[in-house]
Amino acid sequence: MDWKLELVPVPVSDVDRAKHFYVDQVGFNADHDHQVSPQLRFVQLTPKGSACSIVLGTGITEMAPGSQKGLQIVVDDAAAAREELLSRGVDASEVDVQPWGRFVYFSDPDGNTWALQQLPSRASF
Repeated sequence: MDWKLELVPVPVSDVDRAKHFYVDQVGFNADHDHQVSPQLRFVQLTPKGSACSIVLGTGITEMAPGSQKGLQIVVDDAAAAREELLSRGVDASEVDVQPWGRFVYFSDPDGNTWALQQLPSRASF
């Protein structure tokens, strides 16, 4: 039986600001934005090419805004991904080169943190 991670909650203080950041600046796809009730708004966003999405909104999680740390996305080229983020106004770190990959770090307006990882070649393992 396959077990596939599909949805990760990201706690935010301002849903519209966060949606703008992730869609217009980071480049995620906006899949759903539904106001289910006055207490529940469900906003699902997916990184380009990913099978896993994030969800933000109201009534989604009890985590404090900004408390989701260390989310990671695999990219083909960390330097190119960094340049794309910078061109869209995202404050991204320099490329951090490690034996297990090349990394770029950024955070959303609430302080939830992300890492982009370019995997090393399989020959390196």
